[in-house]
Amino acid sequence: MAFICEPGATRSDTSAGALHQLKATPKTVHWGYFDAALAPALKVRSGDLIQVEAVTHHAGDAPELMFDEGVEAIFREVPEDDRNPGVHIMTGPIWVEDAQPGDVLEVRYLAMTPRCAYGSNLAANWGYLYKEFGEKERVTIYRLDANTNYAEAHYAYDFPGKYLVPGTITHCPTCDRQPALKGVRIPARPHLGTAGVAPDVKGRFSTIPPGLHGGNIDNWRIGAGSTMYYTAQVEGGLFSIGDPHVSQGDGELSGTAIEASLNVLMQIVLRKDLAIPAPLLETPKYWIVHGFNEDLNVAMRDASLAMLALLTDHVGLTRNDAYSLMSVASDFAVTQVVDARQGVHVRTPRDIFATIERSEET
Repeated sequence: MAFICEPGATRSDTSAGALHQLKATPKTVHWGYFDAALAPALKVRSGDLIQVEAVTHHAGDAPELMFDEGVEAIFREVPEDDRNPGVHIMTGPIWVEDAQPGDVLEVRYLAMTPRCAYGSNLAANWGYLYKEFGEKERVTIYRLDANTNYAEAHYAYDFPGKYLVPGTITHCPTCDRQPALKGVRIPARPHLGTAGVAPDVKGRFSTIPPGLHGGNIDNWRIGAGSTMYYTAQVEGGLFSIGDPHVSQGDGELSGTAIEASLNVLMQIVLRKDLAIPAPLLETPKYWIVHGFNEDLNVAMRDASLAMLALLTDHVGLTRNDAYSLMSVASDFAVTQVVDARQGVHVRTPRDIFATIERSEET
């Protein structure tokens, strides 16, 4: 079995195939679900580059700021009864030539650029502390400054009732706008909340829970410069992206991030020489694996076992050595607690294996 990447090394294989454009339109999005029976919106070969639009389902929180003609068309033309069982607008699916179940899609995220200068955060009824706030929901609109790469609260308002219908348009031009977070700036770190392959199940699979297919992982590190590894479950992989974010903290406590549409440049490489225990994230500094379960303790255990498998299968450590290393060098954190299946991620620094790399070379 091949290593994912030599410990501490950088990739020399940057060769690219064709460049494709995949715009988000009513015909190229699927709202709220993955489905192995969906016809591909795009077919690519291993190594191809794809410029793809990811649209937030929260654009209706400030339509005068977060809509453009393309976003408005999706909200207007995708029927409300076709937005289920989840909530996220997914662009795709993308068929990868020769991808078979068990193969790995190595998705290199090269660039993520905000589509407009605004995003929305909702303190929602599925938020972790919803009852602590008297079961009130509140929307905060953030303005993005491309020059400084920071976001600031533009205004906030209380949402009447419960925010339940995917694609809600709140008619905020008539709402009671209030100031919020005066003097506070939030670093922008654009990333995808939801991306993954079609699960091998019959019918629609909700975009809300994360799982072995990827899905709604909500790890803010899945941004430009990172690489995600997803195990294909059906022929072609049928890879889709959505739920774009501009910033989020670990936990996603209120139920959402700063939700904002993104333009994404990525490269998909088919790996037939690789097997991974769970969705794997590689950043310039870390390897990060994930565990998901309705019980946070079980999610923690699953993440631990996934990292154990990574260190033994791909770094070559013994189980005893890997277990010790995880306790002294790996960091465990709660990814999110609001997506039905809670998430835990564990990251291990790549540069600590430099001595292994040198000993192998000699």
